[in-house]
Amino acid sequence: MTPASQRKRMSPAPARRGGPRSRPTRERILDAAERLFAARGFHGVSIRDITGAAGVDVALANYHFGSKQGLLEAVFMRRAADLNAERLARLDALLATGRRKAPTLEEIIDAFTHPLLDRSARGGPGWKSYFALIAEINNSPEFGGVLMTKTYDPVVQRFIEAIRRALPGCDGRDLYWAYHFLSGALTLTFAETGRIDKLSGGVCRSNDLDAVHERLVPFCAAGFRAVCARERPARRPVARRKPAR
Repeated sequence: MTPASQRKRMSPAPARRGGPRSRPTRERILDAAERLFAARGFHGVSIRDITGAAGVDVALANYHFGSKQGLLEAVFMRRAADLNAERLARLDALLATGRRKAPTLEEIIDAFTHPLLDRSARGGPGWKSYFALIAEINNSPEFGGVLMTKTYDPVVQRFIEAIRRALPGCDGRDLYWAYHFLSGALTLTFAETGRIDKLSGGVCRSNDLDAVHERLVPFCAAGFRAVCARERPARRPVARRKPAR
């Protein structure tokens, strides 16, 4: 065998080209659905729109997800698992060190919000679409109570219990209202609508998530403390009716 023919036989096969079509079908459908649901809403997108954007047959979406609502739930759950895992890991680390020193309210809120801020700022366009979708779902009477409860409430309850220990004596109603206001702040912030850009005349930018991180934790911690420390109005005694004569 000549050296030239030996080199020809031993030369490696050309590498396959990567790209969207080289990714698993299920992931391509999820990516397209995430992007389109975030941009146009659940009711503004058809399964055919999604499969067309993914470059797959309509039947494959039905095969993998069963229905459009099943697809929405799969999109919602896909990144939630990653978020929930990091949030809990951060909280567990805080509570472990808390055996020596109890974690502060600011540290607990940071453990809850930091994973979102980090992924939105540095996680790429998929995470941007996901957070825009969360903003839509969280404000939807049709889906918010079901999907947010199913996906995030077990983790949220863990954080509320940690906050309860950081604010002993706080009324349970105040804790849940304060969390509700925190959730609203997160929803608007991560939607990145550009509202604050126009309101501030460009001094603030909705995509400046590092600036958000500097301010969000102290703002929310102060809100929790203020709500929990407020004086409650004394309840008026119930007037008893005099028996009829």
